[in-house]
Amino acid sequence: MATPYLSALPIRRLTLRDLTACADLSEDRGWPREEHKWGFLLTAGKGYGIDDPHGGLVSACVVTEYGPQDRPDLAAIGMVLVAERHARQGIGRHLMRHIVSAMGTTPLTLHATPNGRPLYEELGFKVTGRAEMLRGHFTPGGPTTGVATRAATAEDLTSIVRLDEEVFGADRTHIVTRLPAFADRLCVAEEGGRLIGYAGAWPNMDTHVIGPLVARDPETAKALIASLAAHTDRPLRTDIDVRHEELLLWAKERGLESVAFNSVMTYGIPELPGDWTRRIAPVTVAAG
Repeated sequence: MATPYLSALPIRRLTLRDLTACADLSEDRGWPREEHKWGFLLTAGKGYGIDDPHGGLVSACVVTEYGPQDRPDLAAIGMVLVAERHARQGIGRHLMRHIVSAMGTTPLTLHATPNGRPLYEELGFKVTGRAEMLRGHFTPGGPTTGVATRAATAEDLTSIVRLDEEVFGADRTHIVTRLPAFADRLCVAEEGGRLIGYAGAWPNMDTHVIGPLVARDPETAKALIASLAAHTDRPLRTDIDVRHEELLLWAKERGLESVAFNSVMTYGIPELPGDWTRRIAPVTVAAG
């Protein structure tokens, strides 16, 4: 249980004015500051936090909703953080209970670390999948896929939004339309003039994160990753659904190493909507 003093503190909505405080909270817990990602999440989603009377934030998280604004089809919870000085006092549980209650009947999802999983299970979340985080310098080589890729243009956005909704199972227009500004590179894969996949690479500290990654098949995913890797000298990072075994093996052969596994959890639905066979990696695990 949260201490009476801390549980009495109000939970409020966060805005971009709280960006530095959110980054400070990340740093306090030993995470990278990730200001670029925080800015994206606070504008595309809804931030919630508890102010520390002595300055900064006691706790914070972000909820990203998908589908109709008045009745979302799905909401992803991410960046759940509690300041080290207030850790192990029930604050995370207090904040999460507030979020679950505020979301009502909206189905929820999140990526849980091994440390966070027990709390989410206590709140009623169920493990429905796993994602493997990979990181490293990509080494080109091996057989070519024969899949045509190119940089995305403004004219591609409508097709990308349409494909993304079909694969994800909910409307993510507010995410997809932010990608050209958020990502350093956005590329598409085509066959016969038809879009069969797309992917972005966005800067996060010293890496480029590949996500979202949507692809018709493993060969298309490989072509998109190779295309993005060819335009950066930074290490790559991505979080791939473990069911994509062929792609994971290929990525490791190309120099990316396994860093961690996270549990994909849901609340209110038995599994995520959409087509997992084409949903390879999220834009960020914080946004589902």
